Amino acid sequence: MRFTVKDIATIGVMTALIEAAKWALQGVANVELVTLLFVIFAVTYGLKTCIVSLIFTGIETLIWGPHIWVIMYLYIWPLLIVIAYFMGKKEFPDFTFVFLSGFYGLFFGMICAVPYLFFGGLQVAVSWWIAGIPFDILHCVSNIILALVLFKPLRRALTRIIGTPYKGGCTDADN
Repeated sequence: MRFTVKDIATIGVMTALIEAAKWALQGVANVELVTLLFVIFAVTYGLKTCIVSLIFTGIETLIWGPHIWVIMYLYIWPLLIVIAYFMGKKEFPDFTFVFLSGFYGLFFGMICAVPYLFFGGLQVAVSWWIAGIPFDILHCVSNIILALVLFKPLRRALTRIIGTPYKGGCTDADN
């Protein structure tokens, strides 16, 4: 994967946008734009968005300090990006990305429970996940609402900025 000066600038702007969106909504439990932005970036910009997720995780670690969530962020965001990217390659309709955002919110806790398998065993991982299900439900609902309202306009704006056509579905801009 080669990076141009434009790529580096784009990655910096995307990282700043994700960090600003996270700070703007940090006072509202389980309501976040990070998922939606990673989905839009992945279907518009491609797999180079994984670099954004790693930089974002690094910045968050510098702000909040290292903890088990850092391990989670190192795989949960790239996983979402890869899923969204391949859905975009298949040109799924826009509404499927609303479902992806909701699904990811609903199962966020389950996916994040993986490190607890290694640190505490299956019982700890499952109990941690079950205890967080009410938060995952709220995360799911908020992701769906945000994606319903913002996916199309943000996708349209981003495709206009990076110069790829928006056809109402997803196209690859990873070239």
